[in-house]
Amino acid sequence: MPADSLPAAPAADVPSDLTPRKSAALAALAGVEHEPGSAKPDPILVADGIRRQFGGLVAVDVEHVEIQRGSITALIGPNGAGKTTFFNLLTGFDQPNHGDWRFNGTSLKSVRAHRIARMGMVRTFQLTKALSRLTVMENMRLGATGQSGESVFKAVFPFLWRGQEKEITARATELLARFKLDTKSDDFAGSLSGGQRKLLEMSRALMVEPEMVMLDEPMAGVNPALKQSLLGHVKDLREQGMTVLFVEHDMDMVRDVADWAIVMAQGKVIAEGPPLAVMSDVRVVDAYLGAHHDIDLAEMDIEEIDEQAAAELGSHLPHEQAAGPTEEEQP
Repeated sequence: MPADSLPAAPAADVPSDLTPRKSAALAALAGVEHEPGSAKPDPILVADGIRRQFGGLVAVDVEHVEIQRGSITALIGPNGAGKTTFFNLLTGFDQPNHGDWRFNGTSLKSVRAHRIARMGMVRTFQLTKALSRLTVMENMRLGATGQSGESVFKAVFPFLWRGQEKEITARATELLARFKLDTKSDDFAGSLSGGQRKLLEMSRALMVEPEMVMLDEPMAGVNPALKQSLLGHVKDLREQGMTVLFVEHDMDMVRDVADWAIVMAQGKVIAEGPPLAVMSDVRVVDAYLGAHHDIDLAEMDIEEIDEQAAAELGSHLPHEQAAGPTEEEQP
């Protein structure tokens, strides 16, 4: 499917994988309004007035967003909508010009990315960040936090950290087996395929034992053979009690996996709701397809078309230009 295309929604939304945790997530969201910034019954992440500018370009301008605990939420929108920039702001990889956001009630404003991860909110990247010259197991061990051996003083006394390292290795082995990477544990990370690197990055993020996992385009660059495996792992995160927020262009995945969808366009949140509901929302269709620019030429005469075009053009020009170009101005 081409990126950023909206598939036709099925007539009914009947989940085929209605597990207890999915049922709980859907029940919690059942009474939530389908409007931007809608309040959730138990939000784990709340963002207020987040604005990020790059010179004169406003990349993100989000008034209010809440992410429901224990659910899988998709963040969707056309290219350039500001989704990844918003991710970077929430996870501490960038700082907004204005605004505040809270994780479990604690403000994350000016908190560095590694501290946010230690608090239980981790992320993956569209372009994987595996350390290619380290083995898969070494990458996994690096994902664990609070390691005694990282202390300069304790590092010289192996008896202080060997026990903990065994526990970390055991957890890493368990995760690699779950993600079917256990046979690759001694291979260099740089030798993995693109899909396997996505699996490694997701499994490494779980070494932190997070409450919330944020995935930036988890299906990007993944071959079809691994897509179903990745889909299953994303769903499994919710079944283990984690909250998931992910950016994705594949609308089939969004419809299959997400309990709730938030739509961004031109840096703003323009719609929220269950995936099928937002896909049929006029505001979303407009953002993807530009429906408000369509003109039925068959029912308009030339004079009306000229007036429509002039009004459309004038709305995008500065005030002094909207009245019409002067002789000195070039087209």
